[in-house]
Amino acid sequence: MENKPKLLIIVGSVREGRFGPVVTSWFTEQAGAHGGFEVDVVDLAEIDIPLALPAASPKAPADEYPRPAGMAPLTSALASADAIVLVTPEYNHSYPASLKAAIDWHFTQWTAKPVAFVSYGGAAGGRHAVLHLENVLTELHAVTIRDGLAFPNYFLTWRDDRPTDPDAPGYAKVLLDQLSWWAHALRSARETTPYPA
Repeated sequence: MENKPKLLIIVGSVREGRFGPVVTSWFTEQAGAHGGFEVDVVDLAEIDIPLALPAASPKAPADEYPRPAGMAPLTSALASADAIVLVTPEYNHSYPASLKAAIDWHFTQWTAKPVAFVSYGGAAGGRHAVLHLENVLTELHAVTIRDGLAFPNYFLTWRDDRPTDPDAPGYAKVLLDQLSWWAHALRSARETTPYPA
């Protein structure tokens, strides 16, 4: 039996009173029910992510790049992931600084891997944040998934830590189905042919 691809779900917000862990918990349930992945979760609030970056390029080999010791769980999880889901709010029409810093401390860990988005916010549901993330991750040679999950006005549309929209689990399944296809395809490609630098 083929090994399930490893899915890393990242809680992108570190803000006090954040809603991200609630969304992440629900989506992690959906990923578990989907059954197509081995699921891991990393909460950026638990990771040492300085804003000041070293002079060296993050394209350097992982064991040579001077990352803080407290970043090791994130770096390891990114390196071993076959697929990644970013759970992000929208702050001022973009995504949080915590998530940008986490991305910028890494490069090769994103390369030739599929990344999907679960966003939440006001009327736009975090879609502006996702548009910006798509641009950034394209630069890192990641493959972004078209069908994401967005929760507009989450403060009105969630009850008891679950979305009230009965179609939400179906949307999650579409995301996970597409992510699974890309995870298998890109893992096979990476194993067969080194990605051109």
